[in-house]
Amino acid sequence: MSDLQTTQEVSAAVIDALIAKHRQQPGALLPLLHAIQDTVGYVPESCYISISKALSLSVAEVHGVVTFYHHFRTHKPGRHIMQICRAESCQAMGSEALEAHAKKCLNVDYHQTTADGAITLEPVYCLGNCALSPTVVIDDEIYGRVSPAELDALITEVKVSEVKA
Repeated sequence: MSDLQTTQEVSAAVIDALIAKHRQQPGALLPLLHAIQDTVGYVPESCYISISKALSLSVAEVHGVVTFYHHFRTHKPGRHIMQICRAESCQAMGSEALEAHAKKCLNVDYHQTTADGAITLEPVYCLGNCALSPTVVIDDEIYGRVSPAELDALITEVKVSEVKA
């Protein structure tokens, strides 16, 4: 059995357990999707059928919810998640230039992962940190008033931490 097949089977077993845990909960879809992403790191498209059967929804409904909310990922993310706020306050304080800088430095677009698998870049729409715009989040750590130079330092810090680990 290949490592990929083993990983898929483990993920399927984990997802089946999460479905069983959440299926009787009123409005179970969103809590279930959050639980899957929190556990597996993303919501695999391969689980849509199981979710739809368990919750008496169509596969299209499950797909629609996953793709409607920017929070959900459908592919395995990098080892670190970098989010750049795109809300109005952050835009007014330079987040568009910051996101262009990040995309150029990382050589990725939103929802993509660097070639080395280290960083996935994602947009986020308001972190409630408007007084410190523009805001960046890396692995749940919030950084305010981030300049392009500070973003470079954060990227370097992430890469150095990987070398040490």
